[in-house]
Amino acid sequence: MAVLVVGSVALDSVETPTGGVDRVVGGSATFFSAAASLFTGVRVVGVVGDDFPLDRLRFLQEREVDLTGVVRVPGESFFWAGRYHAGFRKRTTLATRLGVFASFDPVVPPGFRDSGVVFLGNIDPVLQMGVLEQVRSPRLVAADTMNFWIDGAREALIELLARIDMLFVNDEEALALAERGDVAEAAAWIRERGPGIVVVKQGDQGATLFADGWTFSCPAYSVPAVVDPTGAGDAFAGGFLGYLDGRGTDLRRALVHASATGSYAVEAFSVDRFRQLDPDAVKGRAETLNGSLEHV
Repeated sequence: MAVLVVGSVALDSVETPTGGVDRVVGGSATFFSAAASLFTGVRVVGVVGDDFPLDRLRFLQEREVDLTGVVRVPGESFFWAGRYHAGFRKRTTLATRLGVFASFDPVVPPGFRDSGVVFLGNIDPVLQMGVLEQVRSPRLVAADTMNFWIDGAREALIELLARIDMLFVNDEEALALAERGDVAEAAAWIRERGPGIVVVKQGDQGATLFADGWTFSCPAYSVPAVVDPTGAGDAFAGGFLGYLDGRGTDLRRALVHASATGSYAVEAFSVDRFRQLDPDAVKGRAETLNGSLEHV
């Protein structure tokens, strides 16, 4: 079993109230893989420039993450720099340089095309649909998006909704996409257009899963201190889909494990918290969350 992820593999410079880092590994596919690989194998499709330190991803390869779909080409890797303000509720983007990612046209290797679970990371919805043309009958297709695509590629994004089974969005994105003022109404609007499952991330308030006739909410796991929230949403998605692919099909348990997994992303810069992370540690946090919930 293995999950296919298509998304960014990037370099980040981050400033927070607790410190800062310069040109560390980041990107949606990187955080997703670091989390999902705790539960199952992962296949990655992405692009990096010749400045990218691939050795920093060696820990992923040691955990059944296949990086043969990550193409290295001449040029600068996708780079993002940002500053988080006190309380981590506001973030300022200081720089975005797409580099080789600007011409990224995902090619799924033949050996990846039979993947049963596909995660379309936060890229142009036209490219996301192009990936679906290359895979063979996956049992589950999930996607992520953001306000940039909601505002700038709305028609393509709505077309994509008809072709996926699950959408991950935060509460602001859900409201913007559906043009509604209520999260439950927004989730219903999204579900009417294709994905039977909508997972709405709500930061430190947790997340809510909307499905056919039922909803389920899970609180966020409370960590002692937030260091850097970059990538937490992608790690959350990785925990969710990794659990579904490798451990079981119960959506409620998947949401609990997603919350547990995502909590580790905020405890260190980059993917550093995942480098030595033991799956049993994630299980422990999931059990703590289970204890605060009924019928899980």
